[in-house]
Amino acid sequence: MADLYGPDGRPVRLSDLKNEVVTPAVTEVRQPWTDTAADGITPYRLGQVLHAAIHGDIHDYLTLAEEMEERDGHYRSALATRKMAVAGLEPVVIAASEDKTDVALADEIREIISNPAFGNLEMDLLDALGKGFSVVEIIWSTSAKKFTPVQYIWRDPRHFVYDRETGKELRLRRFGRFEGDPLPPFKFLIHQPNLKAGLPIRGGLARLAAWLYLIKSYDLKDWVQFVEIFGMPLRLGKYQNGATEADKRTLLQAVKDIGVDAAGIIPASMDIVFQEAAKGTGADIYEHLANFADKQISKAVLGQTMTVDDGSSMAQAKVHNDVRMDIVEFDAKHLASTLNLYLVRPFVDLNHGPREIYPRITLPVPKPDDTKTLSDNLAKLVPLGLRVSAAEIRDKLALSDPDEGEELLGVSPQTPALNQAQPHRHGHACPVCSCSSGVALNTAGVSQTDAPDQMDALAEEELAEWEEQMAPMLAPVRVLIENASSYEEILNGLVKIVPEMDLQKLMDALARSGFKARGLGAATDKP
Repeated sequence: MADLYGPDGRPVRLSDLKNEVVTPAVTEVRQPWTDTAADGITPYRLGQVLHAAIHGDIHDYLTLAEEMEERDGHYRSALATRKMAVAGLEPVVIAASEDKTDVALADEIREIISNPAFGNLEMDLLDALGKGFSVVEIIWSTSAKKFTPVQYIWRDPRHFVYDRETGKELRLRRFGRFEGDPLPPFKFLIHQPNLKAGLPIRGGLARLAAWLYLIKSYDLKDWVQFVEIFGMPLRLGKYQNGATEADKRTLLQAVKDIGVDAAGIIPASMDIVFQEAAKGTGADIYEHLANFADKQISKAVLGQTMTVDDGSSMAQAKVHNDVRMDIVEFDAKHLASTLNLYLVRPFVDLNHGPREIYPRITLPVPKPDDTKTLSDNLAKLVPLGLRVSAAEIRDKLALSDPDEGEELLGVSPQTPALNQAQPHRHGHACPVCSCSSGVALNTAGVSQTDAPDQMDALAEEELAEWEEQMAPMLAPVRVLIENASSYEEILNGLVKIVPEMDLQKLMDALARSGFKARGLGAATDKP
């Protein structure tokens, strides 16, 4: 096999492809367990974590990003929504050309993405949206004399570091080496979505959401304390003048017992008053602050708030879904680029050698169709002769192709389908009877062909002379157009030539046809 080189120019060692490179171990720096970074987080501590991350020490930042997804339900929901919007797209493989070899290569890539092992790969790579990057290790198999990916293993991002020189090259963390070791080519899929220009570690959504998470955590803590204090009425014990210390201790114990057990006894001479908290003590301010933080997180992650927060109308959600669609298309484009660079190219190079053009994986985002508008347009345009693929329309409406002999909705076996309708009975577009296909709908919704009648004959008779009837009216217009030198001159002259238009022939014809139609109608209505 000829020498192969990865995207970074490093030579490929085939011995590295079969075995795991990133193997967590308790005795290694890449441990499966880690300490918390979110417990007792303060503004000062958060500032330290974020500052350390942009200077190369990313361990605590990645730990915090992980814990934010575990502790903040709204952040996790918004982030999962964005991930699944892309992970749920159907991958499409496009061959490099129509050549048989390129088509065969595209078929091989289709086999890879149809393998069950490919199932969680996209979701694992999209973990980069929150943290800034994600790494998945490929385990290759060489059975049948062919390199095939058989397993994709998500690797903890804390097991990697960025180089000190550029801050953009991801390397494997090692004991005693702050720079880490270079990653073997053709061994890892590295997804770094370009959510923000600059260092990849500064582009993760977790960095933006961290301050909102901190604010919300303080808010929830104070809210719980408020509920604990004011959630039940204040129990105020009253004792009579001259009460002994023993009486006071008895009353105090009774008040405490009521707070815990909701029951207690006191002497008849003592009194306990339940004092409710004053109205408008500021309880709503905690909820408002929490909702504010949630909405800011929604904007940061999804680009909108209407589909995840309360209080939105359907129309608003539909408008904001268009904004979110742009984000889905952006994420899908970057994810497809990662798959092509770190999966498609290695597979082709290992099995067929380097090529100038490779097959491509795309993640097309389907556009939401307006079914009503589509149906209305088809009803108007198909009878006029527009040829439309029935299979394409079924795809847009998410309808399957009917099996042979299957009962069809709305079409009787004796009636031709709409696109097989009989020619128009008038032979041309008909402005009189407003039918353009010769096919009408009965009350059951089944199409049937109308038989010619006397009204059809009348329409044919009148339309045969339309040019002669319109000629006197249009003659001044023709003269104006022939003599005009500009479009503006024609517009200005139309107003002046209206008195010159002879409408008599047209008016006589319309009156005559109207009289005949009324007579035919009266004759038809007779029993």
